[in-house]
Amino acid sequence: MALNPAFRSGAAAGLRAFVPVSVGFIPWAIVTGIAMRSSGLDAPESIGMSLLVYAATAQLGALPLIASGAPLWLIFVTGMVLNLRFVIFSAAIAPSLREQSLPRRIVGGFLLTDNAFAVLGPRLAETRDPVWRWGYYIAPSLYGWTLWQGGVLVGVFGAGFVPADWSLEFMGTIALMAMVVPMVRSRPMLLAALVGGLGAVLLRGLPLRLGLFVAILLGIVAGFLAERWNEKRAAP
Repeated sequence: MALNPAFRSGAAAGLRAFVPVSVGFIPWAIVTGIAMRSSGLDAPESIGMSLLVYAATAQLGALPLIASGAPLWLIFVTGMVLNLRFVIFSAAIAPSLREQSLPRRIVGGFLLTDNAFAVLGPRLAETRDPVWRWGYYIAPSLYGWTLWQGGVLVGVFGAGFVPADWSLEFMGTIALMAMVVPMVRSRPMLLAALVGGLGAVLLRGLPLRLGLFVAILLGIVAGFLAERWNEKRAAP
């Protein structure tokens, strides 16, 4: 397959489209590596987490729970909730990879990222050649994975050179905030973020950090109601 001209053509096109946006992987990966070490994980644990999870939001969201000694099931459920969007992303690109074998589809699902979906998804749906589509998707996805792991390694092994008085225990929270803010592009999204954030603060005293899940639910409901209200106002 790797020698197939259609595969090579797709891989080249995918890399041309993906490489410019992948530059943003580097600082986030470094921040994630530093955050894992500052949360109490040693180097092997941090590297293992990055290799197994490969999801910045889930990694950063789970770190405060790990640092506080939360039960494993709560950490797992938190990661699942934070990554629910990938169910939608996977369903959207599934028709484009339906001709591929099950192992390839599993690998493709594992390598799926927000950037890969946004950049590669539209053209995947427009191209008929399954060999070209596979090259177009898998080559930049593997490149992105490699770039991310390299950045994480820099953060993991560079964390020891960062002064302790830099308050690295807040690095995960700061990184999550920086990821969320650019996504708030409408009033319903802003309301959902504000309600969810305020709820998480007010309900932080609930046992097992269950306030996080209640806050997520409140944010979703607030955003949904705001969106429905906007639709009713726009209706003639």
